[in-house]
Amino acid sequence: MIAAGETTSEQVVRGCLDRIEEREPDVKAWVTIDPDLAIAQARSRDREASRGPLHGVPVGVKDVIDTADLPTQMGSAFYAGYRPKVDAACVALARSAGAIILGKTTTAEYAGSAPTVTRNPHALGHTPGGSSSGSAAAVADFMVPLAFGTQTGGSVLRPASFCGVIGFKPTFGRFNPVGVKPAAESFDTVGLIARSIDDIELTTAVLTRDDMRVARVAAAPRVGLCRTHLWSTAQPETRDAVDAAARRAEQAGARIEEIAWPASFEDLTSARATINAYERVHGLAYEWQFARDQMTPQTRKVCEAGLQVSAADYIAAQRLVRSRRLDAARLFERVDVLLTPCVAGEAPAGLDYAGDPRFQEIWTMLHLPALTLPTHRGPNGLPVGIQLVAPMDEEQRLFDAGRWFLSVMA
Repeated sequence: MIAAGETTSEQVVRGCLDRIEEREPDVKAWVTIDPDLAIAQARSRDREASRGPLHGVPVGVKDVIDTADLPTQMGSAFYAGYRPKVDAACVALARSAGAIILGKTTTAEYAGSAPTVTRNPHALGHTPGGSSSGSAAAVADFMVPLAFGTQTGGSVLRPASFCGVIGFKPTFGRFNPVGVKPAAESFDTVGLIARSIDDIELTTAVLTRDDMRVARVAAAPRVGLCRTHLWSTAQPETRDAVDAAARRAEQAGARIEEIAWPASFEDLTSARATINAYERVHGLAYEWQFARDQMTPQTRKVCEAGLQVSAADYIAAQRLVRSRRLDAARLFERVDVLLTPCVAGEAPAGLDYAGDPRFQEIWTMLHLPALTLPTHRGPNGLPVGIQLVAPMDEEQRLFDAGRWFLSVMA
């Protein structure tokens, strides 16, 4: 609309700021907002020639991702007021395409498991999920059309599912992670949260310097229904959502095939805990030595667990996961994408627990691209997303399948 002259960047930014002023006291999605800076950037975009596909578009940035003109505080008291000198790579690329950084969104401390003050915009007494809490809540509540998150376990897809928006985790390494506070570097992935696949696809093209194409709905995909070893832990609303999505897809022409979860993959959950704890305590070595008293109990607990992991156990877990990544290609031998649970159920009540990450983290460990789509509702009327997973480096296949699923389930 900005490119077509139907609106201006300043009008869009002011609309977002008005929404934030109205809703932020309840939702609490933002850590830092500088309205004057955002409006000044918007006016500048309106005066200049287009920089690229995101020209004039406001974006939210999770507060573990560096921004040169706003603090990056990482959900930590220790980093209060910390000002990086440069943007993270993903932020710099977005700016180069014309984006406006509207503000920094809340995050769990160091993108871990400690809950934030953010509330689910669909039900303020429920968690929005974590650790990209503010990004998901802000997009879901129409405060901003697009936001950056990060995922080490399930920190993009879970809050996107809980808040009823689209979450995207690309293939590991597809988005450059420079300028993002590491959590567990073997899994850390920059991701996106938006309200349409078109916006996800557009931004992916910017961040990868890939060619852009006209969005289309592809032919019905071959879908592998993969319930995983965690199916028994899913609540009825998640089981219903996955089964209903499979039935609807088959009725619309997709070929559905049951994909058995390999028994050898069941070790992934415990291996992830080992690697995550070991890498987090090493990555936070300075903070652990000099700012331990400012850490949340959740961060201290995972660091203490990491100190109990031997180098030998860490290497063994890494070898196991690397082996499973090679084996994962077999899951796609006869299908284009996998349909699998995204979350255990709808967002839990209360703000002290951000939800179970296990349904998302197995795919994060395998380095595979994944989408969550807001297709269903739970018993309390809250969103329950399904998850699509594609082979490594097959983002376009994933986007095509996701767009097809949304078209047939509308």
